Amino acid sequence: MARKDSDMSQQYDVVVIGAGPGGYIAAIRAAQLGFSTACIDDGSRDGGKPAPGGTCTNVGCIPSKALLQSSENFAHAGHGFAQHGIDVKGLSIDVGRMLARKDKVVAQNNDGILWLFKKNKVAFHHGRGSFTGKAGDAWTISVEGAAPATLVARNVIVATGSVPRALPGVPFDHRLVLDNAGALAIPSVPKRLGVVGAGVVGLEMGSVWRRLGAEVTVLEALPAFLGAADEAVAKEAHKAFAKQGLAIHTGATISSVATGKSGATVEWTDAQGAAQTSVFDRLIVSIGRAPRTAGLGADAVGLTIDERGFVAVDGECRTNLPGVWAVGDVVRGPMLAHKAEDEGVAVAERIAGQHPHVDFGTIPWVIYTSPEIAWVGRTEQQLRADGVAYRGGSFPFSANGRARAMGEATGFVKILADAATDRVLGMHAIGPLASELIAEGVMAMEFGASSEDIARICHAHPTLSEATREAALAVAGRTLNL
Repeated sequence: MARKDSDMSQQYDVVVIGAGPGGYIAAIRAAQLGFSTACIDDGSRDGGKPAPGGTCTNVGCIPSKALLQSSENFAHAGHGFAQHGIDVKGLSIDVGRMLARKDKVVAQNNDGILWLFKKNKVAFHHGRGSFTGKAGDAWTISVEGAAPATLVARNVIVATGSVPRALPGVPFDHRLVLDNAGALAIPSVPKRLGVVGAGVVGLEMGSVWRRLGAEVTVLEALPAFLGAADEAVAKEAHKAFAKQGLAIHTGATISSVATGKSGATVEWTDAQGAAQTSVFDRLIVSIGRAPRTAGLGADAVGLTIDERGFVAVDGECRTNLPGVWAVGDVVRGPMLAHKAEDEGVAVAERIAGQHPHVDFGTIPWVIYTSPEIAWVGRTEQQLRADGVAYRGGSFPFSANGRARAMGEATGFVKILADAATDRVLGMHAIGPLASELIAEGVMAMEFGASSEDIARICHAHPTLSEATREAALAVAGRTLNL
């Protein structure tokens, strides 16, 4: 429990600023380790109710998956059920009810985090937390909100997350030009939807509204589609998305965006240098995110912010200030919820004198489109560039019994292994439930497994995971079902 000094400041062992995936997990782990812990977060919903969970829970991972599920159900009813002998007549979509379900899912997650705080005896302060100074060997943090407070702690974990980047000179108006939050709350299906950026957010949100009937155009500045993914995966994804009706233009340079009664007019140049003009009813801008440090009070205590706006940390998430740590989107590394969670756990354990590790090389990446895309480790193009001798094996879902029974046989699983040691260097998947299958690749890499290890493990039949085993068998040229 917190201790109160005569000046009414509340004393804790650990204070976490931010209750996104990195922050709330760090607070829970610190409390589990016996520290008196507080967590500060200013997220709100429903007229001021606390909404812990950060971007991920409120306007990111969770609500986007809810809408992806709803839109996928709609697409199956309209195009997929017939092959099962199920005829659907008079199909329609009630966007309001769909959004209400999404909001309910978000609220359940908000309340779940508050329940976890209560269960683990984490004191929650609803408001904005910022550094104000130092009290001996401890730090003072003010909480601005409905219940102002001053907290004092020797250890502070900054987990303030990130905010969406806008196009230069084109601010989000939350009506026609939308960030990720706006993309999740479009009140009706737009006829023409533009998406700037073919990353995770752009592809997922484009997929949601395309399934519901929107004409979707994706403008990507980079010359290659999904350049971070394995080349074969990116090629398969582009083919699948084009078949679904997503118009994807790479090498697109935007000159200007003007908003008016007719919508958002985008002037852009295509990869061949030809000038183009597109008019959209809504424009989603998903060109990345920036660390959220405004209002943190970094200057008040001398917390170092690097040239890109991130809180500067070492390999173990220590800042330049003793006892001050930072995790998640506000520091270097991939902006992924599960990366933030692992860093949050690791920092809490380091405060307790333990020696955990977080390996960026085994953090999985997932895009929850249909088909899903997931990978961990290095791609073929990275291995070639690094001069690493490797062997690869892949297996298509078209030869997997469970995938055929599901009617989702697009895609494949690929395993890459060191040519000399057979140690797994990467796993890449595109297809049904790739987000779940990738965990086997992460596990294999964390334990230094070989492709032969995966190939020798019995996988239940019929399952999608058999494609992973077959891909491992293919590394040695001995698939059994192809």
